[in-house]
Amino acid sequence: MVEGTVTPQSSLADRPVQIRVRGLSPSQLVTLRAWLKDEQGECFQSRAFFRADGAGEVDPGLHAALGGSYTGVWPMGLLWFLQPDTLFRRLVKRDVAGSPFRVRLEVFDGICLGMDPREQPLGSCEAERWYVGPGVQRVPIREGRVRGALFLPP
Repeated sequence: MVEGTVTPQSSLADRPVQIRVRGLSPSQLVTLRAWLKDEQGECFQSRAFFRADGAGEVDPGLHAALGGSYTGVWPMGLLWFLQPDTLFRRLVKRDVAGSPFRVRLEVFDGICLGMDPREQPLGSCEAERWYVGPGVQRVPIREGRVRGALFLPP
């Protein structure tokens, strides 16, 4: 059984996570796809192609992506290279304190360039990426022409 993990599963958006896939056949070619929907329902995704090691594992922090949204060893590449499905959209988090981005990670057999909705992933997991830590207070700032927010630690 193929198992994908993101450790830690819930973290701040600027903190690194470890992505791993286990349970593959040795040297199996797979596609890892990360995707999320923003607050307007717009889909952002990235994908990278990997060859499993001798133990049937893929770790983007150790193994080089062979193609897709990026190439080479990028531990956070699947999260850093998220691109919109619709041109000229930007990934912006408006409600930074109320909810996280939920990033879905899926593993597909072989090289998948387009995603057929009928194709089932071999395995999947989800990660939460928060923009404000627990207990942080957000104070809106409006002074003259200055607009912003002050974030105060607990």
